[in-house]
Amino acid sequence: MKKFFAVAASLILSASLLTACGSAPAPAPTTAPAPTAAETVAAETAAPKTEAGKVFNVAIVQQLDHASLDEIRLSMEAELDKVAAEKGITINYKDYNGQNDASVLNQIAAQVVSDQVDAILPIATLAATTMTTAAEDAGIPVIYAAISDPESASLTGLPNVTGTSDALNTPFILDMMLAAQPDIQTVGLLYSNSEANSVTPIAEAKAYLDSKGIAYIEKTGNSADEVLTAANALVGRVQAVFTPTDNAVMACESAVAEIFNEAGIAHYTGADSFVAAGAFVTCGVNYTELGAYTADLAADILLGGDFPEYHVMDGGIITVNTETAQQLGIDYSVFKTMANSVVEVTTAE
Repeated sequence: MKKFFAVAASLILSASLLTACGSAPAPAPTTAPAPTAAETVAAETAAPKTEAGKVFNVAIVQQLDHASLDEIRLSMEAELDKVAAEKGITINYKDYNGQNDASVLNQIAAQVVSDQVDAILPIATLAATTMTTAAEDAGIPVIYAAISDPESASLTGLPNVTGTSDALNTPFILDMMLAAQPDIQTVGLLYSNSEANSVTPIAEAKAYLDSKGIAYIEKTGNSADEVLTAANALVGRVQAVFTPTDNAVMACESAVAEIFNEAGIAHYTGADSFVAAGAFVTCGVNYTELGAYTADLAADILLGGDFPEYHVMDGGIITVNTETAQQLGIDYSVFKTMANSVVEVTTAE
């Protein structure tokens, strides 16, 4: 999908003719001396500068299709359109989708570097690491979105690289689990072992459960078939399942949620897109806000701004699927004492 948005702005300069009046005779006309080189430089430096009329080409690289990443991309595009209109610039952006395939992402990376785009905006960890490696020698700015753990993904301390993080508060989500289901004995951990963004939260979950004396069973999958096989393997063995912001699981969450809901297993997850697909609950960030923040960051860099450290988005938004809660027979009212914002949703069609 290719979308172009251009706003052309023209500046109208008006000059005022100043005249002097008085009773004294007008002085004889004189010829003003030409400004010196130093005076010319000083005048140019002092004159206000404008970015109006500039044109920038941007590549938005989405790792794969699923609700959260789609939400981020659409928010990015809307914000880039808004900034272009406000600044009187043109931002041409082109969308790419890596289909969660490293070889496809490498092909995209080679293409956008060859096109000499002005910035690359990758969404999700594999897309970000692939674009960062490809853009390094070309010096193309990379402004990533939704990286759960930029340090573990080796996306920190690099020139021309920054972005936003949707770092998960794993202990809080597990606190929610025990608040809603205090008699839990065994928890399932469902994730992809090929995703860097799942490494830290899964390690945190294990440490938390160990500290509480709660058993856990790990099941992993990288493809949809593997994820569904792993989900089925947890049925009858666990009372709840935790999944972080894992793209492989999210891509087939509708089917995963159906398995767990029918088995009476509550699925605690890392993003509201899981909940909209049928999972029980999450506590995380607003992905529309994350996409807009990332786009603003990119626009500032395009217009000559510095590269800041990556920004961790504020979380604390609990999202619960009321249909799923009813099917599971779980009273989620306790969540309203744990956060300032509890959003109730139903499963999307």
